[in-house]
Amino acid sequence: MRLSSVLALLRPALPLILGLSLGCSLSLLRVSWIQGEGDDPCVEAVGEAGGPQSLDSRTQLDQSNEDFKPRIVPYYRDPNKAYKKVLRTRYIQTELGSRERLLVAVLTSRATLSTLAVAVNRTVAHHFPRLLYFTGQRGARTPAGMQVVSHGDERPAWLMSETLRHLHTHFGADYDWFFIMQDDTYVQAPRLAALAGHLSINQDLYLGRAEEFIGAGEQARYCHGGFGYLLSRSLLLRLRPHLDGCRGDILSARPDEWLGRCLIDSLGIGCVSQHQGQQYRSFELAKNRDPETERSSAFLSAFAVHPVSEGTLMYRLHKRFSALELERAYSEIEQLQAQIRNLTALTPEGEAGLSWPLGLPAPFTPHSRFEVLGWDYFTEQHTFSCADGAPKCPLQGASRADVGDAVETALEQLNRRYQPRLRFQKQQLLNGYRRFDPARGMEYTLDLLLEAVTQRGHRRALARRVSLLRPLSRVEILPMPYVTEATRVQLVLPLPAAEAAVAPAFLEAFAAGVLEPREHALLTLLLVYGPREGGRGAPDPFLGVKAAAAELERRYPGTRLAWLAVRAEAPSQVRLMDVVSKKHPVDTLFFLTTVWTRPGPEVLNRCRMNAISGWQAFFPVHFQEFNPALAPQRPPPGPPGAGPDPPSPPGADPARGAAGGGRFDRQASAEGCFYNADYLAARARLAAELAGQEEEEALEGLEVMDVFLRFSGLHLFRAVEPGLVQKFSLRDCSPRLSEELYHRCRLSNLEGLGGRAQLAMALFEQEQANST
Repeated sequence: MRLSSVLALLRPALPLILGLSLGCSLSLLRVSWIQGEGDDPCVEAVGEAGGPQSLDSRTQLDQSNEDFKPRIVPYYRDPNKAYKKVLRTRYIQTELGSRERLLVAVLTSRATLSTLAVAVNRTVAHHFPRLLYFTGQRGARTPAGMQVVSHGDERPAWLMSETLRHLHTHFGADYDWFFIMQDDTYVQAPRLAALAGHLSINQDLYLGRAEEFIGAGEQARYCHGGFGYLLSRSLLLRLRPHLDGCRGDILSARPDEWLGRCLIDSLGIGCVSQHQGQQYRSFELAKNRDPETERSSAFLSAFAVHPVSEGTLMYRLHKRFSALELERAYSEIEQLQAQIRNLTALTPEGEAGLSWPLGLPAPFTPHSRFEVLGWDYFTEQHTFSCADGAPKCPLQGASRADVGDAVETALEQLNRRYQPRLRFQKQQLLNGYRRFDPARGMEYTLDLLLEAVTQRGHRRALARRVSLLRPLSRVEILPMPYVTEATRVQLVLPLPAAEAAVAPAFLEAFAAGVLEPREHALLTLLLVYGPREGGRGAPDPFLGVKAAAAELERRYPGTRLAWLAVRAEAPSQVRLMDVVSKKHPVDTLFFLTTVWTRPGPEVLNRCRMNAISGWQAFFPVHFQEFNPALAPQRPPPGPPGAGPDPPSPPGADPARGAAGGGRFDRQASAEGCFYNADYLAARARLAAELAGQEEEEALEGLEVMDVFLRFSGLHLFRAVEPGLVQKFSLRDCSPRLSEELYHRCRLSNLEGLGGRAQLAMALFEQEQANST
């Protein structure tokens, strides 16, 4: 009975026990087979070539495989050593050791620098990372937008030798290929760039149109300078020690022949026209030949055309080759669209999965009502989406040109589709809508009143709706002045006596966010006394602030918190900044703050990167928390069956929902990052335009951001700053401010009370309390 009861209990587990036993048995058998297999000493290992492979070669292979195994090096910081901030390189490609692909050098002269060289610059400069012009004229007048290097000697061999020496010295470590050409040569820049991208960089290459020396063998060839030639970086590095010897030993009236003989005599390398399946194609343009009527295959596929006698011919060649490239691009687009149509029929969605236009991403699909992209309504004279919030404003400037271009394109496409049966003429734009889709571009929907004319001359008015898309083109990096994260930031805190009680909290936040991580930043306290404050017999309202600053200096040795005392009845931000500006050098980077600001490393770095001397001033938009009395903290989420949580109020930040939410205060502009030199320039321009009593009145109603906006030519950058989070506070709106600033101050206080749902709930509760 006991045995049967035990078996009854174990019966459900019998499959598990049998499976484990079978698995262990098979594992033991496999281990025995692996241990039984071994290298037979009588069997030779076969190498790659089919012969015996030695033990040393196998050992080397094993060691080479071990070298590719990653090793984790743990980070260790010695607590006894002072923390030193790591400074990164100026560009990431320098840290990675990568180089640019192609540099183009143009040999020019005194007579052609302002004509042919300018034509070369206008046709191909925007296609290459760097384009240099070399001339033997000393003190040559440089045309605008061109980088000219003057050697001071117009002898051909000397000019070529100094050009190669300059390329090696200044750009030898930055570029893989060097293309040298004359200014009477037209180069098809996209094809040349594609050619350089297909060639391997780890070899000595001298590529161009190969020509034979007079009286020399077939192997001794040089590249004709009129059609340009490519030199690899490795070849330039090998040629550099031989330049002086070649200049003294080789006599030649042509720089291309001199270079060819130097390469052959010193390195034994001649010019080639084909390499790795890539053919360098060129075309010799006959005199009085019209490029518009040229149809030969050699011309249509050429990388370079020579000779070009005048600038107008250079522009005509550029127009012809640009049209050829445009036709080729349209042809490739049509082929790709046909392939997309054919492949879409095989997908599960079928033709319903096609997006318009073909080959472009589908329109953005919003996941909530807050992500819906709105349409802007416009007519031919007005737009109903204005930057200042006005309901209606004139359509002018770039916006008017954009609308006109869209209407003309729509009319052109309609005529292209229906001609010759119908011909359309625009009568009126009835309605226009446009929106920007970040995934596609600018979308347009136009309601056009058209007049349709048939082949027999019959006319009829038609109203048609058309849809257009201006797709996003290739993203390009705009050149910007260089900035670095190593710049010291000078924080400036204007502190009225009314805010002195809050200053110790700011100093503690400054210590935690700036002094503790040892950020390269200083702080200046601007103590603003009233007319009757801080005098004889009167208590000092900033006594606690000074004590807190002294405590920080004691806790952090080497730290000095400077403070300046100013007495003013109604101080303006500009007047206070004038006092601080005189105490610092012109290259100082100021960060104007408030007592509610909480600076940190990320905020300081964005201040350094966005404030550019002589170019841009940065005024961040801080995040303002709502009034805790109207926006209390949210309760923790309920159980799974309790239903969804209530939605966030519009404008609230979900990441800060636990604190009652908030908003980015676009009306406030008290914080800003700018250089002292830029502020002094704007301030001088303000003083020049507004003199006397008018300037005194203007200073009372201006903030620093308004000074940069009205009296400076700098770019003014306004962006949300998630690192600047401020507690709720009501700003003191002085009646001395201008009407606009006073309105912005009041609007900031009102919008900062809470979200619409929270304000509505407060009003509802107040009405309920009043009714009872």
